Amino acid sequence: MISSRFVHNTGVVQSIFRRLSASTGDLRFNNLHVCSGTSVCCNKLVESLDQTSRFRSLSTGHKPAFVSLRTMSAEASGSSTSKQKKNRLALEKSPYLLQHATNPVDWYPWGDEAFEKAKKENKLIFLSVGYSTCHWCHVMEKESFESEAVAKIMNEHYVNIKVDREERPDVDRMYMSFIQATTGSGGWPMSVFLTPNLEPLAGGTYFPPEDMFGRPGFKTVLNNIAEQWKTKQTAIASSGKHSLDILKQVSEREFSGSQNIDIPAEECGKKCIQQLTRNFEPDFGGFSRAPKFPQPSNFNLLFHIYSRDKDSEQGKHVLEMCLHTLKKMAYGGIHDHVNCGFARYSVDRKWHVPHFEKMLYDQGQLAVSYCDAYLVTKDLFYADIVRDILKYVSRDLSHPLGGFYGAEDADSYPSEGAKHKQEGAFCVWEYDEIQNLIPDKKHAEILCFHYNIKPNGNVDPAQDPHHELKKKNVLVVFGSYEQTAEKFGITVEALKEILEKCHKILYDVRQKRPKPHVDTKIVTSWNGLMISGFAKAGFVLKDQSYTNRAILAANFIKKFLYNEENKSLIRCCYRGDDGQVSQISTPIPGFLDDYAFLIRGLLDLYEASLDADWLQWAETLQEQQDRRFWDLQNYGYFTSPEGDPSILIRGKEGKWFSLI
Repeated sequence: MISSRFVHNTGVVQSIFRRLSASTGDLRFNNLHVCSGTSVCCNKLVESLDQTSRFRSLSTGHKPAFVSLRTMSAEASGSSTSKQKKNRLALEKSPYLLQHATNPVDWYPWGDEAFEKAKKENKLIFLSVGYSTCHWCHVMEKESFESEAVAKIMNEHYVNIKVDREERPDVDRMYMSFIQATTGSGGWPMSVFLTPNLEPLAGGTYFPPEDMFGRPGFKTVLNNIAEQWKTKQTAIASSGKHSLDILKQVSEREFSGSQNIDIPAEECGKKCIQQLTRNFEPDFGGFSRAPKFPQPSNFNLLFHIYSRDKDSEQGKHVLEMCLHTLKKMAYGGIHDHVNCGFARYSVDRKWHVPHFEKMLYDQGQLAVSYCDAYLVTKDLFYADIVRDILKYVSRDLSHPLGGFYGAEDADSYPSEGAKHKQEGAFCVWEYDEIQNLIPDKKHAEILCFHYNIKPNGNVDPAQDPHHELKKKNVLVVFGSYEQTAEKFGITVEALKEILEKCHKILYDVRQKRPKPHVDTKIVTSWNGLMISGFAKAGFVLKDQSYTNRAILAANFIKKFLYNEENKSLIRCCYRGDDGQVSQISTPIPGFLDDYAFLIRGLLDLYEASLDADWLQWAETLQEQQDRRFWDLQNYGYFTSPEGDPSILIRGKEGKWFSLI
């Protein structure tokens, strides 16, 4: 859940930027707005902070409206010599940080070395936060961070810090709150300018490298802010302190007096149902407009509501919303019909054209949702999707010793020897390619009909602004198994056999294509979610192999991500070059979600295995979660442990309680 602490504090936050404008007296800051949806404002707050759209943009790391600026040119890449030289990030373990280890930018990881340098040299900090499978992070890297010209400006005027948001969600959350409050939206890559004392001054998300259409590019922004720091440092430093003070006041006000808040009554659940019903899209399911996310937490709530009153009109209604959405998602292009698993979201309302990135946390939560659907209906359609998800995770996101990798990238090279990656290149098909690959022409006809494969491609140009999917097909079902079987006069069982043969052919071909990058970081919280997925599947489908896989993962975490001596969790570990598990010199302590999601996974594993050891470990972790994160003064859980002086605001997700 994303914090909404600033939704009702527009006027308070505006004062930050009025102060900055008044103190600098420089109107050029008024023009530092890059693009709709992912803007940067130095002294201007977007008038209306629409809560829903803001949450959506933050969740997606979505493509900015300024899409025409995306280039993958050789000129933006810098020289080959610069690529051979490594910066400090080469000493890190994070796949995201390692991706930037050959940038000409003099990157530092988040830590004292960078902070001390900024103070000693009296330089501003440029903070860039992203993750290794983030499409627009790749774009900004190619355009700016691999550019010698951009790097020269950054290295001369700034101490540059690169952060993997999945390693350090506390850093990401702290400054994303600032970006959301000041621009009205958020996403990744996140770009923030800080004082040497880590106070935020200005920021945004993606910047194009050059000025276009009256908007300043990244180089202009870098130069302008550096000049302001040189000529009006006292005023800007004061504004940074004031910004931080305001953010702290808002945070404290948000959570003060929490003792007086009652546990949500039944009326709260009714309001949630009303909101979800109002936002439900009856044609293709889902609870939002495009872009569409699976949002498994909605399924959790609605299945719970159904289980409390199965025969009521409300119970039947919420169940239908769940089943309809889950079926449309499974038929959609967001579901990888060949390689299995689900992409992060679709850019359209039909679940057709996905953002091809696949995240472990989606697989874990959706496995539980489809288990719930099967448990309620006993429809094998949903059970097949559970097996599909777990097949993908077991095959493509699993360390041999049992841990689960974090994500698979959206971008890959379209062919061996290609100079630039393209989004979805690993996944899409041309019509003629399908015809040539499937030897039985009747089977090819059935496949093309079922998955809406067209000679000129099936992707709406409006969903393909960079023309990467021109004449390409994303496999999607707008009908059903039954409709396809009826058209060709065969049984559903026969149809599935034909499709399975075709899938095998296409799968083998895809394995010969350049594969997308896999983020082999192993994150405790996401592994907890995936343990729930396997454990729930083992219990619901009565398949011991799934339970055993959950046990293997739980043992992995206990061995590599748990400190037996002080009963604490570690945030993540890494797959080393030799395939073994590796760790950084000072492991990152676990965060609230690491404890909460692993505890949930262990409870599900106990129910599947009836092994009381998992229940006992869950109880131990719950005691540690309470000790490390519970706010004794205002109640609720902090998201990060105390004691890190670089985290200026120790935040909370919001005033939410879980009712079991």
